[in-house]
Amino acid sequence: MSAHCQLTGRSPGFGNRISHSHRRTPRRFDPNIQRKRYWLPSEGRHIRLTLSAKGVRTVDTIGIEAAVARIRARGRQV
Repeated sequence: MSAHCQLTGRSPGFGNRISHSHRRTPRRFDPNIQRKRYWLPSEGRHIRLTLSAKGVRTVDTIGIEAAVARIRARGRQV
């Protein structure tokens, strides 16, 4: 599963891990990705979305229909 949010587009960030001696090694900051199942009343079926924690809160705020419309506007298939 890739670490990308379908709604907000959040993806991993990259940086350096810095040790006590100040040596730098590459690291990756992954977003908090969850797989959530929602009922989509307009189509009469369940859909499974890969969302970040902020994406889950956004769906709670705007509703699943508006969220799916945003995802489809970005050119993603739901």
